[in-house]
Amino acid sequence: MIVWINGTFSAGKTSTARELTGLLPDSTLYDPEVIGGVLKHLLPPKHLDEVTDYQDLPIWRRLVVDGAAAVLAEVGGTLVVPMTLLRQEYRDEIFGGLAARRIEVRHFLLTPEETILRERIAHREDPDVPDADRQLRVRQWAYDHIPAYREALGGWLRADAHTVDNSALSPRETAETIAAAVRGGTSGCCEIVQTPEPTGETVAAGVLLFDDQDRVLLVDPTYKPGWEFPGGIVEPGEAPARAGVREVAEEVGITLDRPPRLLVVDWEPPRPPAYGGLRMLFDGGRLPAEQARAVRLPGPELRAWRFVTESEAAGLLPQNRFDRLRWALRARERATVLNLEAGVPVG
Repeated sequence: MIVWINGTFSAGKTSTARELTGLLPDSTLYDPEVIGGVLKHLLPPKHLDEVTDYQDLPIWRRLVVDGAAAVLAEVGGTLVVPMTLLRQEYRDEIFGGLAARRIEVRHFLLTPEETILRERIAHREDPDVPDADRQLRVRQWAYDHIPAYREALGGWLRADAHTVDNSALSPRETAETIAAAVRGGTSGCCEIVQTPEPTGETVAAGVLLFDDQDRVLLVDPTYKPGWEFPGGIVEPGEAPARAGVREVAEEVGITLDRPPRLLVVDWEPPRPPAYGGLRMLFDGGRLPAEQARAVRLPGPELRAWRFVTESEAAGLLPQNRFDRLRWALRARERATVLNLEAGVPVG
């Protein structure tokens, strides 16, 4: 199990986490800040210069998940993780990756009043930063992130986590509050779910659904970055077209009255840690206006949906998925089927 302590900078996460490891039996402190420091020695400087926060690096988010799984496999028990996550898509990606490894996450959010938070920032002294100018920059960094924290708090963050107002609590008292919630089960498990990560090549079936303006339906999964088509992995012994129909019903609540027509078969090459495999896109047809308005989401698996034009899809889909969509739309226009390799037609 992981106890994730969230909150903006200087909310008291790390000091609370240290206290909590003494209250929860068989618990270990796991600080993702360390991974950010390691990346300075692993990545080229020009690569690091492209971002202002290491959380924006996909490798950091992957390593946080892989590292947590490795530490749990080594020591067992509970990991206590003090880490600020203010972007919902990053929380989704990390917690989704942990869910794929069957690791339970209890998400806590420290919410001191803003006046108290600002006072803590003003008196913050980081023992690992001896330089006075750098201390000032660290404090300014914390001040600069208050608006983002305030925005997340008014949206997804408060609804997602078990909140603890530690305005008048010491780190020890805050840790005792969290420990009591963990023992008593009042802090629910993170709802993000994901099937186990594949151990080899897979076959996946996606279905393109269109509105009366010929815009295509995309969905925003909580468990991986980027938008996607309704669909998923074909189960053993399942026909790909039937898998697409099943996934559409499960994901967006639409029951297709006929098998969808195949548009493209795309061989996706392995890109470690992914194994690749065959990716099929089917034409689910144009939805009547009332059915298009009746799209619903299942809850924790998908965050949002929208109908988009091809040009709008280019800004939402990862490149490999957009290439697949682009050729699927050409196949639909020509009433043909295209064979792709890595998003490029062959044969």
